[in-house]
Amino acid sequence: MRPPPDFRDRAEAGRRLGEALAERNESDVLVYAIPRGGVPVGLEVARALDAPLDLVLARKIGAPGNPELALAAVIAGARPRTIINEEIVRLSGATPDYLERERAAALAEIERRRRVYLGDRRPLDPAGHTVVLVDDGLATGATARAAAAGLRAQGARRIVLAVPTAPRPLLHALRSEMDEVVCLRDSDDFASVGEAYADFRQVDDDEVVACLAAARAG
Repeated sequence: MRPPPDFRDRAEAGRRLGEALAERNESDVLVYAIPRGGVPVGLEVARALDAPLDLVLARKIGAPGNPELALAAVIAGARPRTIINEEIVRLSGATPDYLERERAAALAEIERRRRVYLGDRRPLDPAGHTVVLVDDGLATGATARAAAAGLRAQGARRIVLAVPTAPRPLLHALRSEMDEVVCLRDSDDFASVGEAYADFRQVDDDEVVACLAAARAG
């Protein structure tokens, strides 16, 4: 029998995550959320830290027949980056053609999201800043790894990965790649990100746009 959910919804998870991060009392912080599920969490973190909120446009590539299992992730930019989990690629039987086809589709979706979410707004520049990278949870970590690599390439001084829930072994691995990892609920018996939430409905484009507008107004 699994324990009850830790969080009512993403907003509550973000508020609790923001409280944990605020104890560090860091200055010169920028918050970057991974769309779409990470954005409502990131909004509450940005409010708690009194920091600007922006997006890091990364997207996972799902395994054949199992799109929720990330075998790679892509982050756009002048030179798009792809982070591949070789073990999952091997176990899933994904071919090079499959990876290239899905990579192209991921980049196209990232560009669509950039237009819808950001329009002509100039993105924040992470160079020289402490960056808090937020998602609603981790399963394989592929998207977070791609996002962190992209922010690091843009000159982020320090990267703090902040998530409400993740598997404990993955967090251990990620600590060697991030400057700091903050997680409210880690577990050796991890099944899915959604199990930590009572309400884990899908976040749509309109909610992302509304969160960004609320962050700017705040």
